[in-house]
Amino acid sequence: QVQVVESGGGLVQAGGSLRLSCAASGRAFRSNAMGWFRRCPGKEREFVGSISWSSSSTSYKDSVKGRFTISGDSAKNTVYLQMDNLKPEDTAVYYCTARVTSTWSYWGLGTQVTVSS
Repeated sequence: QVQVVESGGGLVQAGGSLRLSCAASGRAFRSNAMGWFRRCPGKEREFVGSISWSSSSTSYKDSVKGRFTISGDSAKNTVYLQMDNLKPEDTAVYYCTARVTSTWSYWGLGTQVTVSS
């Protein structure tokens, strides 16, 4: 059984920073990529960013490019989301996810990020 656990959410003022952390664990579990999604109030869950371990390439939602940075450690199945210059519209529950195929199959319970104006 694979567990995905996020941490690091909280309340921050606009323009501030937060760093989310996530670890995926399970017997012999090795992901090929990890990522972050978010659900803003009243909206569907949306992709924020991801990192592929084989190429170390990252991908981001357009609205967070230049403000959010994903990094991680493939050997430890850990991923981080550094969020800078946060805006009120970044307020959401942030979910960490991992995959071993092309489908995001493993999900955390989410961590709340609230950005006040």
